[in-house]
Amino acid sequence: MNKKRIPNKIGVIAMIKIKRINELLQYVEKRQTASLDDLVKEFNVSKNTIRRDVQELVEQGRLKKVYGGVSANKSSTVPYHDRKVQNQEGKIKIAEMAASYVEDGDIIFLDSGTTTVEMLEFIKDKNLIIVTNNLDFTLEATPYSNLKIYSTGGMYERTTKSYAGLESAESVKNYNFSKAFMASTGISLTNGVTNSSPQETQIKSTVVDRSKEVFLLVDQSKFDHYSLTTYCDIEDIDYLVTDKPTEDKYNQFAEKNNVKLIYP
Repeated sequence: MNKKRIPNKIGVIAMIKIKRINELLQYVEKRQTASLDDLVKEFNVSKNTIRRDVQELVEQGRLKKVYGGVSANKSSTVPYHDRKVQNQEGKIKIAEMAASYVEDGDIIFLDSGTTTVEMLEFIKDKNLIIVTNNLDFTLEATPYSNLKIYSTGGMYERTTKSYAGLESAESVKNYNFSKAFMASTGISLTNGVTNSSPQETQIKSTVVDRSKEVFLLVDQSKFDHYSLTTYCDIEDIDYLVTDKPTEDKYNQFAEKNNVKLIYP
């Protein structure tokens, strides 16, 4: 297993905060705008707490401040199909580079995401055991009997076309992955490898713990950004696969922490 990481137990207070922030975001997105007073009443917490939650979501680009409250940032809620075609050339190149590390007989985890799904074209002729929460990959891999596919099951997350939640995390606890190919909505030196859906965070963290080698597949638009939850630290990754050369600060961090950078 990946020995570099000692799992951190998220405390009850932290979990309550994560749940509240996620529900706050959904509340505002549903209504498009909300006042701070509305949020205080809805979530039964102090105005200072709401201000901190809102500020965190504003810094992530998920909400915008308006007079007396906040509004949904429409540009941050991009439909899955639109995300899939964004920078598709770069995503295919990342997928091809990552797939070159897959060998016959590997037991791999393939994460949900619009980049990881592109790996199918480059591994479809190999003999593999694949565990995935990625619905698109499962469906598209159906014709290839040499790919033995296990689904994590769990709650269906429509925004990412994946399965998530506690059931998914429990289902992967006993697997021994030779390699895991992970996605992220943001990566930074201060907040690590992050994800916008708390429902997916636990399964991602569990997979990182259960994998001998961890590959993170992210294009350059994800660097210096962070989302709602952190599922692992950058030093927990063995290979960071991206579409362009990275900034010096990431090169230095990678060299110091034995993370191999892969780009064209």
